[in-house]
Amino acid sequence: MQDILRRLEEKRTAARLGGGEQRIAAQHAKGKLTARERIDILFDPDTFEEWDMFVEHRATDFGIDAQKIPGDGVVTGHGLINGRTVFAFSQDFTVFGGSLSETHAEKICKIMDKAMQVGAPVIGLNDSGGARIQEGVASLAGYAEVFQRNVLASGVVPQISMVMGPCAGGAVYSPAMTDFIFMVKDSSYMFVTGPDVVKTVTQESVTQEELGGAVTHTTKSGVADLAFENDVEALLQLRRFMDFLPSSNRGKAPVRPTSDPVNRPELSLDTLAPTNANKPYDMRELITKVADEGDFFEIAPTWAKNILVGFVRLDGHPVGIVANQPMVLAGCLDIDSARKAARFVRFCDCFNIPIVTFVDVPGFLPGTAQEYGGIIKHGAKLLYAFAEATVPKVTIITRKAYGGAYDVMSSKHLRGDVNYAWPSAEIAVMGPKGAVEIIFRADMNDPQKIEARTEEYREKFANPFVASGRGYIDDIILPRDTRARLCCSLAMLRDKALSNPWKKHDNIPL
Repeated sequence: MQDILRRLEEKRTAARLGGGEQRIAAQHAKGKLTARERIDILFDPDTFEEWDMFVEHRATDFGIDAQKIPGDGVVTGHGLINGRTVFAFSQDFTVFGGSLSETHAEKICKIMDKAMQVGAPVIGLNDSGGARIQEGVASLAGYAEVFQRNVLASGVVPQISMVMGPCAGGAVYSPAMTDFIFMVKDSSYMFVTGPDVVKTVTQESVTQEELGGAVTHTTKSGVADLAFENDVEALLQLRRFMDFLPSSNRGKAPVRPTSDPVNRPELSLDTLAPTNANKPYDMRELITKVADEGDFFEIAPTWAKNILVGFVRLDGHPVGIVANQPMVLAGCLDIDSARKAARFVRFCDCFNIPIVTFVDVPGFLPGTAQEYGGIIKHGAKLLYAFAEATVPKVTIITRKAYGGAYDVMSSKHLRGDVNYAWPSAEIAVMGPKGAVEIIFRADMNDPQKIEARTEEYREKFANPFVASGRGYIDDIILPRDTRARLCCSLAMLRDKALSNPWKKHDNIPL
């Protein structure tokens, strides 16, 4: 027995040491934590239960059978984050560069399978050089097995990828299929083909950071949702983020007690929207002022900035926010903003998170770039997402709601449950001047007539009364009462039951 216990402790020590002190020091020199250090920060103290610590690879080619390290380059298991069960894998770059082998993939698949069975989120801490070359197709098969689990788990349990080092080639497609991707600045990158291949094929000279760094993917491509300064900030913010999510599609998001009164008036909102309809204002101010304690966890804040998405709490309950941002492109919908919001709406609907939509949208962004880029199909994604969603949906039109964009932004016609408008709301096919120039084209040479007609149109439609008269708006509310009315509506909708017709799956316009 003593011999077995001694061997057990030796193997545990070898597994915890990973690739050895020298490689751990190299990891620290890059400003990166080790796989186990990351696990220690992410999970509540002393709650992480590691699985498959003693697993070793089975490859024999190219002399790799002489190099076996317990754990095989990935730490897997489950523990508690803020008191709730979460499964995770953390790739260990000090062991074979974190490369994925057949057994490495088996470890990841095991925790993903169990997470789906018990209804718990899966977090992947990615730091890998890619497929283990010595294993050839067995490694590629391992990736495909992980991809299959990503697809099966989608909409069943939340999947979050935290890219904390390299993630290249086929490896990028597992994070791509998860619900959210977070990255760390200056130490993580994602790309399908690296700078050397790009140089050979396209003659472009580009660095890893320029091609697939955290800033690139959170500002240009929209692949990643947030970029953090370092490993510690990333993991602490991930702990905060998990509190907004339910454990599975069968559960409810955790409720946090709040001292913020549900009927708190916010007088400053009465003057938030300028009287001049062409002047912008910051929609983020509205979101933070109605949220519990002003806490807004924004998703993708540096990409498609003309729309805001993220999570707040109202009366302690997590809520998804979608809001046009008049500060950027006047709040117009375009290709990127439609994609960003549609993905977010579908996530909320998957996991029974109510959606609050703040509307100030003059329409879709015009131009050949948008049309050639497929704005018709991309805009339809957002329309489809809102129409398909069965969760509680509350909409507030703060100012402009013009044309098809009015319909798209969670209107009453897309099964919006409660639709409010501020007194400043304008609900029409288009702005007064453009409408008059079309309707009264014969009077274009008479500025006085055009001005009179514009005022007539403005009087008719530059207010919420026509829409409310038809029942498309449930009530016209004072801006100061926005928080109280939202909390009241969401409380009423808490046990809402609505289902879509049976289907194998839908066919969203991808």
